[in-house]
Amino acid sequence: MNNPRKICAVITARPSYSRVKTVLQAIKDHPKLELQLVVAGSALLDRYGNAVNFIEKDGFTIHEKVFMVLEGENKTAMAKTTGLGVMELANVFYNLQPDAVLTIADRFETIATSIAAAYQNIPLIHLQGGEVTGNIDEKVRHANTKLADIHFVTSDDAKNRVLKMGEDERYVFNTGCPSIDLAAEVQQTPALDFDPFQKYGGVGASFSLDEDYIVVMQHPVTTEYHQAKADVTKTLEVIDEIGVPTFWFWPNVDAGADGTSNGIRSYREKHNPKNIRFFKNMEPNDFLRLLVNGKCLIGNSSVGIRECSFLGVPVVNIGTRQNRRLRGENVIDVSYSKEEIKEAITSQLETPKNTRSTIYGEGDSGKRIADILSEIELRFHKTISY
Repeated sequence: MNNPRKICAVITARPSYSRVKTVLQAIKDHPKLELQLVVAGSALLDRYGNAVNFIEKDGFTIHEKVFMVLEGENKTAMAKTTGLGVMELANVFYNLQPDAVLTIADRFETIATSIAAAYQNIPLIHLQGGEVTGNIDEKVRHANTKLADIHFVTSDDAKNRVLKMGEDERYVFNTGCPSIDLAAEVQQTPALDFDPFQKYGGVGASFSLDEDYIVVMQHPVTTEYHQAKADVTKTLEVIDEIGVPTFWFWPNVDAGADGTSNGIRSYREKHNPKNIRFFKNMEPNDFLRLLVNGKCLIGNSSVGIRECSFLGVPVVNIGTRQNRRLRGENVIDVSYSKEEIKEAITSQLETPKNTRSTIYGEGDSGKRIADILSEIELRFHKTISY
């Protein structure tokens, strides 16, 4: 019997884990595959939610930890963090000797995984290529696509875009988004079966879970990072004025994250809003249960575009971070205008949850990806298809 293929997955940030959790489990459970797991970047840091704790709690063995985040939360720090990632991950791959490396989506530091693997002739697998957004992520995603050898995309729209970039059709698969697998699990048992205040603490106001509530997750836009504090302050003012109980989550580590974080801290210290509780992170399934039992998601997170479309959760998407990304009817797009934000939230609070969509998959992505990886011919050289 041949030895199992060693698939090395690199998780660099909090949202990446929910994107790939079911893939990791399917690889781990597959008799022809062996999972090598590397946790790096902000996924290791407490200030960004310590995602590594949730990964270990879920029973995954971590083979390497890579500390690579440079302080600064600006454009220069992003570039240097990525450079450190290339250096550290190159050594990790040299030591682990994987048969293939898996990189996830489009965060700025994921290009470090792609470079470290591709430059060492290690077949590279890319999840979620071919999508479009209004952020530095767009460039990184397409660069990952061109460095990658095997592509698992989330929609036919994304697949067509990857093929137009010259990738070999035999190596491009529309498997749906693995994060929808988690949403499908939650849809089967949607009850809010935990107390967010008791389990995760957080800071700020307390309120009854029997009340209608909303969820906010707003990140900086790296191409507009200098506006981050002003942008988040407008959203804070609207949420404070509306007065609806609110679960608010801390931003990702991107250029401008210091502005977003500073805006949140300053507003909380000055105004002490009586309807907002702030959290760093939650386990993926807990977060989705919080969403599906809430009235609306506000901000600019891709969870509003992906998981919320499947769950039918109304969304107010603010600004340019998710520009042109395929979305369902559950989303209202607005600018950073306070009037627009307030009007859209008011509208969504009255919207029933009946706009479910499967544009990002049916909930079986992880297993499909593992099955393909167990059989496909691995390669690290390609030419452009014409």
